[in-house]
Order: sequence, then C-alpha cells, then structure tokens
Amino acid sequence: MTDRAALLPLLGEVFRAHGYEGASLALISQATGLGKGSLYHFFPGGKTQMAGEVLAEIDGWFETRIFAPLRSSDDPRAAIVAMLAGVDDYFRSGHRVCLVGVIALGHARDEFAEPVNDYFARWHDALAAALRRGGIGASLARKRSEDAVLTIQGALVLARARDDAKIFTRALAELKTRLLA
Repeated sequence: MTDRAALLPLLGEVFRAHGYEGASLALISQATGLGKGSLYHFFPGGKTQMAGEVLAEIDGWFETRIFAPLRSSDDPRAAIVAMLAGVDDYFRSGHRVCLVGVIALGHARDEFAEPVNDYFARWHDALAAALRRGGIGASLARKRSEDAVLTIQGALVLARARDDAKIFTRALAELKTRLLA
C-alpha cells in the first residue's frame, strides 16, 4: 500500500482497538501491511504523527458533515436530525468507539489536548447555535448541546462496555426527542 490517505482509516482502527498507548508498531505494521521503514517514510514523526493525522481526518469528517451544517443550515431542525443520522452512521450504530474519546481518556491526553478539546468544543458550539436558531434561548441551548454530546459519548461507552449496540440506538432516539422538543 503506497497511498498515505488509505493508511489513515487503518491506523484509526488500530488506535480505536488498542488505544494510543497499546497501538504498537507491530500492530500498526500488521494492520497496514507496511514495515517500520515504510511507516516512518509516510510518518517521520512516528506514532504521534500517525495519531495526529488520524485525529485531523476525523475532525475534517465531523467539520464537513456535522459541525458546518449545524452552524449554517437554514433549517436547524433538519441539521439536528442530519447530525444524529451522521453520528449513528459514523459510529456504526454504536459498534464503533469514538477515537477522540479514547485519546481523551488515555495517557496521551495531554499530548493531544488541543485537538481533542477543539473537536468537542466546536461540536458543542455548533449544536448550540442550531438550537438557538431554532428558537431556544442561549443558556438552555448550551445546556442541551452539552447534554447531547454527553449522551452520545456516554452511550458509546456504555454500548461498548455492555456489548449492546441497542443502547446507542435508544440513546440517539431519546436524544432526538429531547433536542427537537
């Protein structure tokens, strides 16, 4: 494999499965089919660069498909419904953990503090903006937005811990009702 962009999803899955700390170069090599030399050719900064680029790719996906529509849609209700559908799709209906959350909870948290914080802050802000455009006051919009991100992240953790993806599906359905009320 010689396409750098094609490596990022593979790296992301290794980090999701093993965390940053547990993602050894042996596991990364096995997942990508590349030896250490080839990996360092693509990522001279090593595992830190790999994780940083994977986080940037995830951030770009969420910015384009979730955050920007929430900030700018003329129909905030439709943007919120689309956010929930996009989140459900991205996290494969609760079968996939949030890599940004995995990084935030691990020992590498401080190393990636800025992109992790920025990701969650922009999500919170974008959803609050959509809720405000939908007629909710600023304070309540911020509370509901924070509750929404908390619900999504908590449901992912609980669905994974209980090995029951239906937890995530139920949480999203209940969240939709709360956000659109």
